[in-house]
Amino acid sequence: MNHSTALHLEVSDAAAPAPDVKITLGGEAHKRLFCRTLLDTFDPYRPAVINWPKLEPDALNRITRLPIWDIAVQTEGRAKAHVMAYADVVRDPLLKRAVELNGFEEGRHKHVLSNLVKAYGIALKPEPDYRAPRDAEWAFMVTGFSECIDSFFAFGLFEAARRTGYFPPELVETFEPVIREEGRHILFFVNWVGWHRRRLPLWRRALFELKVWAVWLFLGYERIGLAKDVGTAEETNFTVQGGEAIADIQLADLLDLCLSENERRLGLYDPRLIRPTFVPHLARFARGLMGAASRLRQAVAA
Repeated sequence: MNHSTALHLEVSDAAAPAPDVKITLGGEAHKRLFCRTLLDTFDPYRPAVINWPKLEPDALNRITRLPIWDIAVQTEGRAKAHVMAYADVVRDPLLKRAVELNGFEEGRHKHVLSNLVKAYGIALKPEPDYRAPRDAEWAFMVTGFSECIDSFFAFGLFEAARRTGYFPPELVETFEPVIREEGRHILFFVNWVGWHRRRLPLWRRALFELKVWAVWLFLGYERIGLAKDVGTAEETNFTVQGGEAIADIQLADLLDLCLSENERRLGLYDPRLIRPTFVPHLARFARGLMGAASRLRQAVAA
């Protein structure tokens, strides 16, 4: 999908259901709602014409020493390949157009990051070949659930960087469209999961559910550093490395900020859409354990 295609998305498809229409999970109206939400909120900014702000020496040093740029560029390049591979096997015209736009925006994120590192003189390692996956649906799901994890923490870290001044206001404004698009992507993805699951016959739905859990186990295996592939291991530490570098913030405070930012950003969209729940539930569970541990320490100390 080239840039001109993205800028001239057809609007002849059925519009999103009216606000008073009840949505049935897995129904035609549900598909139209999550597809049209992605398509109708498209932002036609162009990375090539972004005017990167001139940074003061201390701000420039903070940005250039972040250990995330190679990981970030390669993650977006891989995401585009995975999403576009799935778009190639989608038959439904509206869904196909939405998945293609998703892939286009993943590629645009890569261009934004590539232009940023070039503008600020950040050296990158040579990029790998982004090959089409053998199982397009698996790759799409790995990318989608991975973004659900990374976006949850990115929302909080981005806000922490804004509040602390780690990112200058001009750079915050420049990156805001990218962060906003990540919210749109995970919203689209989790609604696709809910819609797709309900469309399957029962025996295939059970297999799909096993596939969902297999993806989560795969991502968990990666993110605790047990993956054997060095490139993948680096990618799984993206949130941790970025968090340690960007904001000196206690984990409990970071989780609170992630939860509030996740709710704020996703709350902008139609309430009939499914929201990601797995990572927020884990964060609330961890936050509850922290609170219980703190109360126990206070009781022992008393």
